[in-house]
Order: sequence, then structure tokens, then C-alpha cells
Amino acid sequence: MTAAALLGSGADSATDRWSDIDLALRLVPGADVAQVADSWTDLIGARLDPVARTDLWRHGGLYRVFLLPDTLQLDLSFWPDDKFGAYGPSFRLVFGEANDVAWPPRSEPNSVLALGWLHALHARSSIARGRGWQAVYMIDGVRDHAVQLVCLRHDVPVHEGRGVDRLPAAITAGLVPTLPHGVDRAELTRAFAAAAELLAAEAAYVDPDNAVRIRQTLVELVRTCDPAADGIRNE
Repeated sequence: MTAAALLGSGADSATDRWSDIDLALRLVPGADVAQVADSWTDLIGARLDPVARTDLWRHGGLYRVFLLPDTLQLDLSFWPDDKFGAYGPSFRLVFGEANDVAWPPRSEPNSVLALGWLHALHARSSIARGRGWQAVYMIDGVRDHAVQLVCLRHDVPVHEGRGVDRLPAAITAGLVPTLPHGVDRAELTRAFAAAAELLAAEAAYVDPDNAVRIRQTLVELVRTCDPAADGIRNE
């Protein structure tokens, strides 16, 4: 190991009692990433007795995530010598040096908008078919993608909702009506209408030339949640 860095809240000196420990390790040139991770896993297993673990590969590094009995999350990432670097703003060297690496591209707004209206299509069909819990899932998708667009517009973190609580209170208050409080058709349709309105409002920023047509189609999706309504289709 030739370098180490704190990631996440630890890098920003913003930890609290619920924070995880997130440490990135730079391996010597030619080291086998999986073999080194397994060696650390044996050591952690003997000393901390994890409840469970999982692996994630990102940017060429292996993140091994441990769940400890006291509920602490321990994230250790193991990096080939040429891949170790800051892939985001929350990165603080403990020792050694880091490579200059390109940050991952931000979410592309048009792609996020498209995923929003795709979820809206399936929210409508789920409600119309009486599939209440599937409808909840799809309505959540409409809202979540609209929220991603709001976060992009306000330049706060998008991933995993990390920036949502930094948004102005007037905006987050508008998210409350998008939460379904039951799985009956009337309640799902109400929440869907609120989520669709949120998405339509963001479409005006992302695709102003087409925003009116997007809004009209979202309104039609909400209108046809009732299977007796004209124009309902199977998707």
C-alpha cells in the first residue's frame, strides 16, 4: 500500500454518529486487487466479526463494504496503482499521492427526464390494472427522477438523494404531495398527478421547446388511470 485517502463525510470533516468509515487504499504496482482485499477481509473478520459484506466495482477499484454488529458500515476500496485518485469532491489524502483522474460525467438531464416519463407510463398502467404496489414503485420513480432534475438545476449532489435536503424549503415542501398514503386507485392517482406535475415543471427547464407537449401527455396519463376512461392502452 502506497497511499490512502478518506472518502465521503470523513474527507469533509462532516461525520456524525450515523456516518460510515470510507477509506481508499492505493496498492503497489502489479498487486492483485482481489487478493489484497481478501487479506484485509481475513484481518477484519478476525477482529471485528462482520455480519455481512458485499463488493462493488467502480472506476477500476474494488469497494468491499462491511456491515458490523454495532451497525457501523465500513467501506474499504482497493485501487490499482494507476487508478487511485479523487473521483469526486469528497477525497482527502491521509498519506502518499493520488493520480489526476477524470471525474465521472454528471447525469445528463434529457436522459433523466426520459426515465421520468417512462416511469410515468408504467405508473398509469399499474394504477389502471389495479396493481397498487407496482404503482407505488413507478410513482416513486417519477418523483425520484424529477428530484434528480431539481438537484441538477440547483447544483447539489444528485446521487442517492444526497443533495435533496439542501434544496430550498419551498421546493421540498412540494415533494410531500407526491407520496402515496395508500394503494387505492384514488390515492395513487392523486400522488401520481402531483409527481407528474413536478416532472412537467422540470421539463420546462430541460426541454423548453417540447415542454408543453410533455405536460399535455403527462396530464393524459393521469386522466386515463381509470380503466373505464377512453384511450386506455396496455403497455
